[in-house]
Formats: sequence, C-alpha cells, structure tokens
Amino acid sequence: MRNWWKVMAVILVFYTIIMGFLGEVPALFVLNETIRNLYFHVTMWFCMMALLSVSVYHSIAYLVKPLYEKDLKAASFAGTGLFFGMLGIATGSVWARFTWGAWWVNDPKLNGAAVSVLIYMAYLILRNSLDEEQKRARISAVYNIFAYVLMLVFLMVYPRLNQVDSLHPGNGGNPAFSSYDLDSQMRLVFYPAVAGWVLIGVWLTSLRIRLGILQYKKLSGELTNKKQGSYAK
Repeated sequence: MRNWWKVMAVILVFYTIIMGFLGEVPALFVLNETIRNLYFHVTMWFCMMALLSVSVYHSIAYLVKPLYEKDLKAASFAGTGLFFGMLGIATGSVWARFTWGAWWVNDPKLNGAAVSVLIYMAYLILRNSLDEEQKRARISAVYNIFAYVLMLVFLMVYPRLNQVDSLHPGNGGNPAFSSYDLDSQMRLVFYPAVAGWVLIGVWLTSLRIRLGILQYKKLSGELTNKKQGSYAK
C-alpha cells in the first residue's frame, strides 16, 4: 500500500486527540490538567522544526543545483511549517490563559516564537513580491537559510540568555522536558503525537507540491502556446 503512512498519520492523530483528552496524566505542580496541552502545543513546534529543516535543506540544494522542484519543495515545506508554527502560538496562548491568566505575557520564549513566525511570513511575502522565477528562487533560498538560523537563535539560544520565571519546561516550578519523557504514561502519547503531526505536515506539503507542479505545467503550456501562436503569425 503506497499510502500506508497517510493511514498511519490519521490513526496517530486520532489516538493523540482521544488520549490527550481522556488519558491519565500526572498531577504536576501549577500545570494540573493543562499539561494535556503538551500533546498539542509542543508537538506543533516539533512538527514546525521538522518541516522547516526539510525546507532549508531544499533551499541549500537549490543553490547547489538550481531546479524548479527544489525551490517548490523549499517554499511548500516552509509554508506548511509556518502553519504549524501559528498553531503552536495559538495552542500556547490557550495554555498561557489557563496557567498565567493572560493570553500573552512578556516572556523570551513567547517573544522568540512570535518573531520566528514573522520572519517566515516575511519569507512568503518576499516570494510573492518577485516575478522573475530564477531570481525569486535564488533570493528566497538565501533568505530561507538566514531565516532558519534566526529561528534557531530566537527559539533555542535567546530564551536561555534571558531566564525569567516561566511555566515553560525548566522554569517557574515546571519540570524540564526530560521529566515528561520519563513519565511512561505521557511518553506513550507524546511520541506518537509527534510522529502523527509530522506525517500530517508532510501530507499537507505533498498536496501543496502537487498543486504547484500542476500550476507550473499549466503556465508552461500557456507560454508555449503563445510562442507557437506568435511564430504562426
């Protein structure tokens, strides 16, 4: 079965949703029942990181050997990764509302996440502002590499340089991520959740790529017909 991984993605996501709301979770200080959001909020960021990593790989590959398919894959994975990043911010805001009492607070990790999403939104805007295909692909590939590095800085480096009281792992009485990892109940849901959401992200990206190829072929066919028509005249 060629599409076995799609079936697996659906099964894993449904498993995550069911166990995320109905499964047992440890009674943790401060977080209480909101710890269930770990299966949705944190996994969104894992998925985003995975998709953006594939995106920057294709951008580097395009600079090494310029091919339309590589640029299309870079843009498609970046677009889907941005979508999951926005879901990560949305689920994080819900988590913050029930633990901090506010939808958004001045926290390095939240601010870094918001800036990272804005950087990739600028990437998509940049692509749409350039008409010439090769120029757009080349400039976008270079920008994508810098965007990926900045994302790592804002998500991995910057928060560690500005430690504040926070409900994020390792701060404010909230145990580090390794503590979740050691909890057998949460491990049985969290890792399948990561796999399921990543597969869903790849599935969505594959649809974007197929649509992009169809649009490219249609545009190429129209340009060919115009040229043939001009030669006939």
